[in-house]
Parts: sequence; C-alpha cells; structure tokens
Amino acid sequence: MNRTALRDREAVCIKLIHTSDWHLGRIFYKTHLTEDQAYVLDQFIGIVRDERPDVVLIAGDVYDRSAPPVEAVELLDDTLSRIVLGLRIPSIVIAGNHDSPERLSFGSSLMQSEGLHIVGLPELGNPIGMTDESGPVWFVPLPYAEPAVVRDRMSAGEAKDHDAAMAVQVTAALQTATGAARHGDRVVAVAHAYVAGGQQSESERPLTLGGTGAVDIAHFAPFSYVAMGHLHRPQTLAGSRVRYSGSLMKYSFDEADHAKSVTVVDIDGAGAVAVRTVLLRPRRDVRRVCGTFEEVARGPAPGVNRDDYIMACLSDPDPVWDCMNRLREVYPNVMQVDWTAGMAGGGDLDHLAGAGVDHRNRTELELFCEFYEQVTGEPMGEEEAAALVALLEQVKSGREAAAS
Repeated sequence: MNRTALRDREAVCIKLIHTSDWHLGRIFYKTHLTEDQAYVLDQFIGIVRDERPDVVLIAGDVYDRSAPPVEAVELLDDTLSRIVLGLRIPSIVIAGNHDSPERLSFGSSLMQSEGLHIVGLPELGNPIGMTDESGPVWFVPLPYAEPAVVRDRMSAGEAKDHDAAMAVQVTAALQTATGAARHGDRVVAVAHAYVAGGQQSESERPLTLGGTGAVDIAHFAPFSYVAMGHLHRPQTLAGSRVRYSGSLMKYSFDEADHAKSVTVVDIDGAGAVAVRTVLLRPRRDVRRVCGTFEEVARGPAPGVNRDDYIMACLSDPDPVWDCMNRLREVYPNVMQVDWTAGMAGGGDLDHLAGAGVDHRNRTELELFCEFYEQVTGEPMGEEEAAALVALLEQVKSGREAAAS
C-alpha cells in the first residue's frame, strides 16, 4: 500500500475507519433490506469522505449468506468503487462466517494495485504495509475460518477448535509481520471471531453447534489495535485496543436499543489508540412499541416514523381480533406481535402453567386446563371443565366409532 498520510494534524496519527457485519442481502421478516442498506452505506461513504482516513477496515460478514443475491453484489461493488476508486482510500476486507471466502475474494490479486485488499481464507502471506509520518504500520488480516480449514491450509494439526485455530493464525501473522517490521512498528489486526466476554445478540449466527466457538482475548495482546467483526453490538474490550464496530444496521428486535455507528480510530506514533464513533441513521428504525392494543393503535408520537420496523408488545389479557392487520393500518411495517406482557405473571414464563413439564405424560384434559390458565391467567372454572370433559368424551366416542 505504501501510502503516506497527507493530513496535517496536531498529533501525528494514522486514522482508520473500522466497520463490519454489513450482511448485504439480509431478509428481515420476509422483507429485503437492500434499499435500507444502500441508504446507510451512502451515509458511510459520506463519513469516509469527511474523515479522510488512511484506510478503511471491513471486518467480515460483508454478505449475509455465502451465495448473495445479485443486488447485494451490485451494492458492494458500487460502495467499494466509490471509496477506493472515487475517494482513493485504500480498504482491507476480510471474510466472516456468513461469507463464502472464495466468492468474496475473487479477483483480489487484480484489485490490490488499486488499493483494495480482500482476504477470504487464512494465509501465510505478507502483511499489508503503509506509512505515516511516524513510520510503518502493518495490517494483518485474520478472516473467519473453521478449524478444519486452518488445519488444512496452514498445516496446523493442533487447531482443534476456534481458539486454537485463532492462535495458529495470529502466530503466523506475527511471524510474517516481524519479517517485514522493525522493532516498535505498529501492527493492526483485522479479525472476525467471537472473543470471550463479548456481548452477543439474537441476529448473530452461532459459530459452533453445542459450543461457544469463543477465542481468548489474550491472543490479541501484541497488536496496537484489533478491528473485530461478528458481534453486532458496538463494544470495546481490553481498554480501547480490541473493538467490535457492530453491525451496519439493526438485524433483530433484540438490537432495538443499539446505536449503530462507524468506529474512527487514531493511532499515534507510539501505538496509543483513540477511538470515537460516528452514528449511522437508518432509513427505518427497528423498534418495540409496548402497551395495550388500543394504546399501540393510536400510532406514533409526532415526529416518530410510522414506517419503522415494529414489534408490538401487547399487554392485553385477552386476544385481539385480526390484530396484525389492524395494527398495519397504523404501522405498515409491523413484523411481529408479542403477547408475553399480557400473559399470566406479566411475562414471567417460568410461572406459566405447564412450564417445564413433559407434555407427553399429560392427559388431554390436563393440557387444555393448563392452556386455559396460561392464556387467561386463571384456573378453569367448574362449568368450563365440565363442558370440556363432555366434549372430550364426544370426541373419544367419535374416534372409536370411526375405528370400528
């Protein structure tokens, strides 16, 4: 890369913009989000234009699935072209667990001459170097890789799990960086993994079945800064040195309280890191609206977008007729109705009738009685129970007659 910083700043620093988890091509409750993602990425390009960083780091999960739709590929092509070719800002992109590393990195060797570095698979290649007024800075890409892939590509038989596989990748990366760097040079990692202790969200795909897939934060001790991807909540670990920038947008109602942003990082000549965020404004927010049906159906407060993606959390004790369609007259993008707040115990599922019971060992009468109490919050009365018994006897007689 070998690009000298052109800005005059009071403190000589190299400036990075760190982002991750774009999930281009995402479908949210059967709604394609490409237009929403294009809206936010246009803001992102504006931030890059205003900040004029030395490099943009995209830490994986660029796409939402391994075979992304055409419109997602076109959106990525347009975004990177505007940054790398239009603004002449070098960019480093790695694969995440949602990406196909081979598809993502197609043509990457041809793109390097223009300043776009895409790394899909773990490798033993040279670090990516650039220079500011304080000297060299080296970037080592650590894309997501299954332990079996690390064992195969890096001849690392000891990579039995994600933690060991990350240790192998970091060791190899530091060895290659040491071959190019001088003592005291700053080294930055771009990685995609679940670091133990990070806060997870509902919209992240688990890295393993039956295990955490976590890696030890100690692996990243040698780096000046680690630009992480995978966790969707923006968060910093180990002071300001290991950071998740968070996802481009809110991709679940579990993220309704998140503030999505871009991370801007300044690293001075001594390797000290200063981190700040620039907020991203969504085209449509992801929100929970809570209350009774009547309260929610009154609509949003003045100035609040009724086209947001909504989960209606209703506290009514009884079902509401045609609830979803009626709410969509007020909020066109109601995605889900949650009745938990109106259920017995105010939503405490541990106290619902039948919770934790093996229903295979319950009679039909017991199941109906438990369901009634779960919905109404009260035990079934004697008259209702007698009517239910009579109905069940009638059904039983009908079955026996049909079988004879």
